[in-house]
Amino acid sequence: MTPVSPESRISLVTLLLAADFAVLPTSVVAGPAGTDTRNYIARTESGHHWFVKTYTPDTDLAKAEDAAALSEHARVCGVPVAPALYTANGNRLIARHPWLAMSVTRFIPDAVTADGRLTGRRWEAVGEAVGRLHRGFARHGFGPPLLGPRDRSVDLARSKARLEGLLSWYEAAPPATAFERWAVATTHEKLARLPEVERLLEKVPRAMVSQLVHGDLSGPNVLLKDDAVAALIDFHPPVRRSPVWELGRLALDPRTVLTQPDWPDGLGRLAAGYHHRHPTVGAEELVSLVRLTAAALASSVYPLNTVASGLGPDTPSLEAYARSRHQAAAVLRERLDEAEETLRDRLG
Repeated sequence: MTPVSPESRISLVTLLLAADFAVLPTSVVAGPAGTDTRNYIARTESGHHWFVKTYTPDTDLAKAEDAAALSEHARVCGVPVAPALYTANGNRLIARHPWLAMSVTRFIPDAVTADGRLTGRRWEAVGEAVGRLHRGFARHGFGPPLLGPRDRSVDLARSKARLEGLLSWYEAAPPATAFERWAVATTHEKLARLPEVERLLEKVPRAMVSQLVHGDLSGPNVLLKDDAVAALIDFHPPVRRSPVWELGRLALDPRTVLTQPDWPDGLGRLAAGYHHRHPTVGAEELVSLVRLTAAALASSVYPLNTVASGLGPDTPSLEAYARSRHQAAAVLRERLDEAEETLRDRLG
């Protein structure tokens, strides 16, 4: 795709909404920012609101189309998602032009994201929605659930190499900011704790279910309205991973762990709702959810490597996020026995 100036983009979005999706907007305004997309909210005379996602020139549009199709498959399976519009010829979910590519889904007004907001009956609602998602994906043509080695989210040899590599980078280019100095100290701490992480993993089943999953199921990609799940959004292209890995990323978001003191009880209710919908994932795997997530957070080099790897600048939000992940890993270890006992009670 040819790069388009910001000044021209809204005009193009307005034009392509009409030409490709038969949507005649009365207004188009900038929407919530995406990691790799520029997003807009379009309003029509009838009062409908549409979420327009435009893609960067380096986007693999074939994979983006596959991701959009996965969301539509989830909708057919009864999972709450933002319904998509097909192009006017009915063939694609992404309209492609040399100057712009974009997709259109129903905008969900008055919704909040789940990061740090799992409270009350939302725990059960999220568990049942994700259980329904994974059950539906288990019947997808991608392939059925399989029992095999546990998820690659925790690979201690790889983690050790990456952590040591980060220290080597900072030896050659000494840390220049407070965040970078904290990152170096935290990297040393993570390396020292790897034997403890290895002991954590001893009680994680060596064989676990893998299947087609959402791929990026985290708090910002779950929209809530009151106590219900309004939509799961931003699916990734089809990938086989552990459902427990995916569930842990969502349910044990650091913001939830650090702001909701009753998270072990909520997690137990979420896991029970999930297991009711998708019993293919066994109770023992679900009990290991806290242990596996704690190990993943404790051994991960991300986001300590953000500056060194050129992934982004040193910002207050980056530092806050990095510190919250580190603190959440400690809380998960401290409350592990309590959380696992609650999970066993809820899962029977």
